[in-house]
Amino acid sequence: MADRLPMVDKLWFILPEVALFLGVVVIFIMGLSHSKRVRDMLPMITCLSLAVAFGLTWWVYEGSRGQTLLSVNPNLMLMPMVGKYVKMSACAIGIILAMVSVGSVDRRLEAAVAAGHLPFDPIRANRGEFYAFFLLSLMGVMLTCNANDLIWLFLALELTSLPTYIMVAISRPPRVAQEAAVKYFFLGAMATAIFLYGFALLYGSTGTMILTEMQRAFAAQAKADVVNSFGIIGMILAMLGICFKIAAAPMHFYAADVYEGAAAPVTAFLAFVPKTAGMVAIILLLTTLGWSGHPSTGLPEPIMTTLWMIAVLTMTLGNLGALLQRSVKRILAYSSIAHSGYMLIGVIAGPANNGINAVLFYLLVYGIMNTAAFAVLAALERRGQEIETMEDLAGLRIKHPGMAVVMAIASGSLLGVPPLLGFFAKLYLFIAGIQAGQIVLVVIAGLNTAISAWYYLGLVTLPIMAKPSAQSETIVRSPFPWPRIAGIVTAVAVVVLPLFLGPLIRASQAATTPASLTTGVTISK
Repeated sequence: MADRLPMVDKLWFILPEVALFLGVVVIFIMGLSHSKRVRDMLPMITCLSLAVAFGLTWWVYEGSRGQTLLSVNPNLMLMPMVGKYVKMSACAIGIILAMVSVGSVDRRLEAAVAAGHLPFDPIRANRGEFYAFFLLSLMGVMLTCNANDLIWLFLALELTSLPTYIMVAISRPPRVAQEAAVKYFFLGAMATAIFLYGFALLYGSTGTMILTEMQRAFAAQAKADVVNSFGIIGMILAMLGICFKIAAAPMHFYAADVYEGAAAPVTAFLAFVPKTAGMVAIILLLTTLGWSGHPSTGLPEPIMTTLWMIAVLTMTLGNLGALLQRSVKRILAYSSIAHSGYMLIGVIAGPANNGINAVLFYLLVYGIMNTAAFAVLAALERRGQEIETMEDLAGLRIKHPGMAVVMAIASGSLLGVPPLLGFFAKLYLFIAGIQAGQIVLVVIAGLNTAISAWYYLGLVTLPIMAKPSAQSETIVRSPFPWPRIAGIVTAVAVVVLPLFLGPLIRASQAATTPASLTTGVTISK
C-alpha cells in the first residue's frame, strides 16, 4: 500500500484532465446525434469542460489536500507548481481557440443537411471528433506538466501531437489539408523516433526513467567526476526531437506547409498547444541535469552550446523566411518559428536569472496575441473560403474596421511595440538573457526583432492604411460571430493586461520553485 501511495497522490493532480476526458466522452456521443441543435452545442460543451478544468486546477493546487501532498511528498513531481500555471493558461486560451473554431468543421455537410440535399450520416460528420481531439490534445499539454518519468512524458507529448494530425486533415475540405496532415504525421513520427532514442540513452546513462531519480543520478555522477557522456548525448537528441513540437530548427521545415494547409482555427491551435507542451518538456528534461553547471547560464556546456545554436538558427530562419511570404498564414508560421527562438533565450538563461519564468509568461502572451491574429482570418471569408494573402487584408478598415484593428493590435504585439503586452513579454526574456551574460544572443534577438518589423508592420498598416484591393472588396464576414468575438476579446487582452503585469509575472515566478530547479548536476564541460 505504501508503494501505491505516490501514484494515488499523483492522481489527485490530474483531476482537471479527468474533467476534460469526461468532456471528450460527452462530445463524442453528442457528435453522433441526428439533432442539429445538439451538434451545435459541441463548442459550448468544449468551453464548459475547459472552464471546469480551469477551476479544478486552482482547487487541486491551492486546496489543503494539494498543499499537504506537495509538502509530504517532495519527490512527487520534478516541478510541481508549473502545472498550475500552465494548465490554467492552456484552459483559458483553449476556450478562446474553441470560440475561433466555431463553424470551421462540417460547414458544407451541415448546409447540405439543412437544405435537405443529404440525410445526416454520423459516419460522414467530423465535428464531434474534432472537438474531442481538441480536448485530448490539451489534455496532453496538461499531463506533460505532471510527468515525472520518461514514459509519462513520452505519452503526454504524443497525446498532444497525435490528435492534431487528425485535426489538420478534417479541418477543411480541400486536398491541401490532407497533404499537410500527411507531411505533419510523417515528420512527427521521425521527430518522435529521435527523442525516444534520446530517452533510451538517458535511461542507459542513469539507470532510471524517474525524473527525480535521474536528477539525483546525474548529481552523483558529477560529484564522483564520472559523468556518463551518453547522458549528455541523450539529452541533446531528446531536445532535437522535441524541437519538432515547438517548431524550432532544425525540425521547423514542416511549419509553413502545415500551417497553410490547415484551417485558420487549427493553425492557431498548432501554434500554441504543441509549442507549450514542448517547452515544458524541455524545461523538465534540463532540470534533471541541474542548473548550476555553467557560471552564467547554469547549463552544462554542451547543452548550452546546442541550445544557443538552435535559438540563433530558429529566430533567424523564422524571420528571414517570413520576409519571402505573401500568404498571411505562412508569415505567421515563420513568425511562430521565430518566437520559439526567442523563448529559448529564457531556457538558456535558466531559473537563476528568471529565464524559466520569462518563458512561461511568454507562452501565455504568445497564445493570446497569436490567437487574435488567426481569429481575424477565421472571422472573414471570400466565397465561402478563408482569406489567406496580404492582398486580402488591404483596406480592411472600410468594410470590417473591427477586424482591421484586431489584426493591427495582434501584429504590433507580436512585433513587441510598446505598450502592448508582447513588448513586456519580449523585454522580460531579453532582461533574463542579459542577466545570464548572453549579450551576443540578446543582440542577435534584437536584430531579428528589427527584421521582423518589415512583415509585422505590413500586417499592421495594410488593414488600416492601404487602399482596398480587388480581392479585399469581395471579403465578407463569416456567418458565425464567435471568431470575431474571440478576436476582439484577445485584442482587448493585449491592450489591457499590461495594467496587470505584476500579478501575471508573480504567477509565473510562483510556478518555478527554487528547490526543484537549483538542485542538480555541476558540469562545466
